[in-house]
Amino acid sequence: MRPLSVVATLLAAGLALAADPSPPKGFTALFNGKDLTGWHGWAIHAKGAGPYDLDEMTPEERAKRIAEWTAEARKHWTVESGELINDGKGAYLATDKEYWDIELLVEYKTVPNADSGIYLRAAPQVQVWDRNQKFDPKTPNRKPHLGSGGLFNNTPGAPGRDPLVLADRPFGEWNTFRILQVGERTTVYLNDKLVVDFARMENFWDRKRPLPKSGPILLQTHGGEIRWRNLFVREIASEEANRILREHDSAGFIDLFNGKDLAGWAGAKDGYEVVDGTLVNRPKKAGNLFTEAEFSDFTAHVEYKMPAGGNNGLAIRYPGKGQPSSEAMCEVQILDNDAPKHAKIDPRQANGSVYGMIPAHRGYDRPIGEWNFMEVTVKGPKITVELNGTRITDGDVSQVTEFMGDKKHPGKDRTSGHFGFAGHGDPVAFRNVRIRPIK
Repeated sequence: MRPLSVVATLLAAGLALAADPSPPKGFTALFNGKDLTGWHGWAIHAKGAGPYDLDEMTPEERAKRIAEWTAEARKHWTVESGELINDGKGAYLATDKEYWDIELLVEYKTVPNADSGIYLRAAPQVQVWDRNQKFDPKTPNRKPHLGSGGLFNNTPGAPGRDPLVLADRPFGEWNTFRILQVGERTTVYLNDKLVVDFARMENFWDRKRPLPKSGPILLQTHGGEIRWRNLFVREIASEEANRILREHDSAGFIDLFNGKDLAGWAGAKDGYEVVDGTLVNRPKKAGNLFTEAEFSDFTAHVEYKMPAGGNNGLAIRYPGKGQPSSEAMCEVQILDNDAPKHAKIDPRQANGSVYGMIPAHRGYDRPIGEWNFMEVTVKGPKITVELNGTRITDGDVSQVTEFMGDKKHPGKDRTSGHFGFAGHGDPVAFRNVRIRPIK
């Protein structure tokens, strides 16, 4: 992640012109310093007002509900001298625009005994506390004394739930957040101090699902006045997002593909070629390409670019012969889910699925022509798959008793094997193929 002093950047943005905010380079202003243009109200905790409730409404019903919430919000949100002020009551404010991966800069100032927060993709939340409140053992999960910035609605004890350090400034002073959201991975700096480090933000609305792929930013109102100013956002493109994902916790990874030739690989070498530093499955050439080395438990990183309708897969603990989907521990599917020819696939065939055994959550692929980042972690019989920073598959093959087409997977109990690609003759491209053994 690129270094950035938030305080210095905001000063350079021209705070003297508070009513006419000037975003740092690459950012846009979410709040114009004058009115609520670009925002609407959302009584998000009212009955039937969650994101999935809105998805089930007709466009007309949704528009009517949002108009009612916006009218109610305007009774409690005001603008004064370039500051967005809430009196601690009423509906929250939500951006009209929805965002995927972002860098967000925000300044806030609140009052004693109040708390607030910032929702990302309509999910709660990066917490704002009154740090002077005492810890009450009767409510052990409420820890304002630890300071702001934690992901308060994560499961207690989960990474990111509590801030790493106390970074709040005294009352009367402005605090500054710098928040990076890549997939469901959240990193938070408060007053230039790291308080959340690449933690998974849980989906408060349905913890069995990953965080939504995109959604609005919300400002929470809760129990006391809070003031906001200099709200700036920068959308993170796929290349930068992949770099952030690739570089985080990168120690110990081994390059499996050198970008030049197929040294260290075996199997269907005639089915793949090296093109501009990438490994590409030759058109109409099927076959399994796999590492000469074998691995047991590991984390693998693979970036891939999919042609329209493309199909490939990652062979996990492959014995070197037979179909990875049955003879290996498993095949992690790589597929263009949205292609018409794949419209009727079994859920266990979807992109990121453990083929034929464990279905993945869908909808987290990048557009055709962009590079995707996939992380696969294998520990014993357990396997997790993250796609572009979001966990889409989390399962245990030893617990699978129902198989697609009633076709057994005799290799699913393998404890070691080769890592590779299950080509289907589509020109799927790969790069930055890396693995880190888990000891």
